[in-house]
Amino acid sequence: MIVGLILWALTPIRPTGVTSAAWLMLAIFVATILGCITKPLPIGAVAIIGFTVTVITGVVKVDDAVAGFGNSSIWLIVMAFFISRGFIKTGLGRRIALIFVRMFGKKTLGLMYSLIGVDLILAPATPSNTARAGGIMFPIINSLSHSFGSDPEKHTERKIGAFLTFGEFHGNMITAAMFMTAMAANPLAQSLAKSSHIHLTWMGWFIAALVPGIISLIAVPYLIYKLYPPEIKETPNAHSWSEEQLKKMGAMKTAEKWMAVIFILALVLWVLGSTLAIDATLTAFIALALLLLSGVLNWDDILHEKGAWNTLTWFSVLVMMADQLNLLGFIPWLSKSISHSLHGMSWPLVLVILILFYFYSHYLFASATAHVSAMYTALLAVAVAAGVPPMLAALMLGFFGNLFASTTNYSNGPAPILFSAGYVAQKDWWRLNAILGIFYLVVWLGIGTIWMKVIGVY
Repeated sequence: MIVGLILWALTPIRPTGVTSAAWLMLAIFVATILGCITKPLPIGAVAIIGFTVTVITGVVKVDDAVAGFGNSSIWLIVMAFFISRGFIKTGLGRRIALIFVRMFGKKTLGLMYSLIGVDLILAPATPSNTARAGGIMFPIINSLSHSFGSDPEKHTERKIGAFLTFGEFHGNMITAAMFMTAMAANPLAQSLAKSSHIHLTWMGWFIAALVPGIISLIAVPYLIYKLYPPEIKETPNAHSWSEEQLKKMGAMKTAEKWMAVIFILALVLWVLGSTLAIDATLTAFIALALLLLSGVLNWDDILHEKGAWNTLTWFSVLVMMADQLNLLGFIPWLSKSISHSLHGMSWPLVLVILILFYFYSHYLFASATAHVSAMYTALLAVAVAAGVPPMLAALMLGFFGNLFASTTNYSNGPAPILFSAGYVAQKDWWRLNAILGIFYLVVWLGIGTIWMKVIGVY
């Protein structure tokens, strides 16, 4: 709030070319973003206060402000929260994980690949990477670790638990970058790109991320295995343990079968959406309607999905503010100013500078979504103005809106969940992330750019 008031007080000496309305919108937006980072109140409450101030000061009319709550990309996120609830409620997510452990769990490294394989399967229909990591994957990892005598309270975390926990964190991050519907901020990036007349599709995102994603999924677990090796290299008990857990679960229940069928249908429609002229958000509504009709979910499940309604509230407000910064002229002014400072540089160099800035500035953020909300539009505008191919810039910023989580133990939703379990020390978390962060920059920015040239993105 103090920073917002200071910016507000500086309105009379604002830069030439920035209107007073745009400057006031900036002050409110910065104060709201800082509130989302520091969390003096829950993030939804911070957003509502920011919304109220925006309207009551006359910066934005109330009709324009509430229009943000009708954003289709945000409703895609909300709907998919409900879909992910189906995976958890029916136990299908847990069953899939256990089956993978039974099939590939003879060695610790193979066990890690199997767990990441589960994350990869669930990712397209689970936009909450936090729910995926915390609600489905971590309970499995924690149970596995304890079954092998790996317990932070007994100072045996390095036996296997530390490796599996940190490996899941990175596997979750990579799968989040690969699918537009695998992390909450991805549809937000799509929406922000659309306001700049760049249209990202589910299939276009996936194909562009495919090669760097596969390289990362193969290489990163092995790198962690070498940099942060588990004490237990063989896991012969994993097969029997997973068998025992599957027997306890019993035969696949009707609700699980319905969940599997509806998930496959949603995935097909997302992949073929542009061909069939079915919007991604409509696909999510179709999936939710089928889950309700089949009895997999009931209306109480929907009402009690607090994460979805919370996301709808604060995402809508942040998107509205970001759009208004663009409409009121601040983003065009900022992009023009930065473009002048980068004048004469080749666009590949500009893209590298912007991605490096985007990545390492994440040390200042405790939310990937807040970071995307704050910087995506401005950096995209600067990139395009400097000659970077628009689709390349939009996708690369979208990918790194996930990959910049390779920084701190508070970098995104899954980080505090997995870190707080106590398996990985903070110094190791930061050290390993710093090393792997360089790997992501090389693979995604280097090989990824070449791959997108091959497939005709630019």
